[in-house]
Amino acid sequence: MSKPVEELGIIAAELRPYFAAEDEAREKALRSCRQVIRYSADAIRALHRQERNRAKQLLDSAHQLVRELNLDLAGHGRLLHSGFVHDAQKELAEGYITLALIAGEDLPKPRALDVSNAAYLDGLGESVGELRRYVLDSLRRGDFSRCEDLLSIMEEMYRVLMAMDFPELLAHGLRRTTDNIRGIIERTRGDLTVCLGPRNPEAKRDDLG
Repeated sequence: MSKPVEELGIIAAELRPYFAAEDEAREKALRSCRQVIRYSADAIRALHRQERNRAKQLLDSAHQLVRELNLDLAGHGRLLHSGFVHDAQKELAEGYITLALIAGEDLPKPRALDVSNAAYLDGLGESVGELRRYVLDSLRRGDFSRCEDLLSIMEEMYRVLMAMDFPELLAHGLRRTTDNIRGIIERTRGDLTVCLGPRNPEAKRDDLG
């Protein structure tokens, strides 16, 4: 057997454990990410059913999984910054942000949620759609108490995200999310105008133009 062939065998033997460990970590991370997304989605549904305590419990369970995920992938940087981990962190951020805004509480920060800055911003953008859903549900119930306030919050979120005009590599699809928000806000303003009429100051403004 020639020396290059022997060297190839040695190199392959050295590389295989690395990739085996990466594959094992990936499979475990995928399972955890799927569970995080399920918990976060169930929490959003609980929020819209007015079950805030249940939503908080589900989000806390998802948060614990994210913490464990971050620790497990600390030595696997490529996996930690992969798309499926970003998506799980985004869903967690969306859930906590939506809960805070609906409950009138302080917004959690990215570090407190153990998510990346990009995932946090993506979650912030996605939460606008959930706020619209909450406003519509409130209008159907005849509860107008926070609708205008939530619309103002949605508009401010749009302004913040518009200012985050960075390359796709850094922002992970944020630009597409932001583009969708404009339409969501305009439809919500229209719905409020119809329901609240002249008493709605938002109907007299066009802050997104």
